[in-house]
Amino acid sequence: MEWVITAISEDRAGIVEEIAGVITKHDGNWVKSSMSRLSGQFAGIVQFTTSQSTNEKDLKTELAGLAEKGITINLVETRGQEEPAGQKALIELTGIDHKGIVAEITHLLAEKNVTIEELETDIFTASMAGEPMFLAKAEIRLPEGLTFTELREATEAIAEDIMVDINLQMDKAE
Repeated sequence: MEWVITAISEDRAGIVEEIAGVITKHDGNWVKSSMSRLSGQFAGIVQFTTSQSTNEKDLKTELAGLAEKGITINLVETRGQEEPAGQKALIELTGIDHKGIVAEITHLLAEKNVTIEELETDIFTASMAGEPMFLAKAEIRLPEGLTFTELREATEAIAEDIMVDINLQMDKAE
């Protein structure tokens, strides 16, 4: 069986170890994860598998029991979905930080039916001017029927409007 959990907690040492302990106790295998500390909070998402003999009720009960330790868990059985069709690409966006950047670029991507597979954002200080700069990096998947060139033209068309530089490139792993 395949599972995905999300976990949120006030950040402290030992959170990942506690989650991993429950997964291992229930014959689980940790497959993939992404975790961060954001404003003093721990946030993570974990994909793991268990054998068919794993007692779902006990797994769910023990993961829910982590709430006693301040860890909120949401568990979903994924049933092993296949990789979606479509070309993968990478997009990097940089500009002076201002409200609405994420809303604008994600609106364009949604309009084109592009899915975001991974997204990381950050604000950093520009080395020369000292202004706060916004940086977004995403792995995306183009739907069938949308060409890389069409998406590049669409992102170039809004880059000036939202005052950012956008670098779009084919995923070299494909």
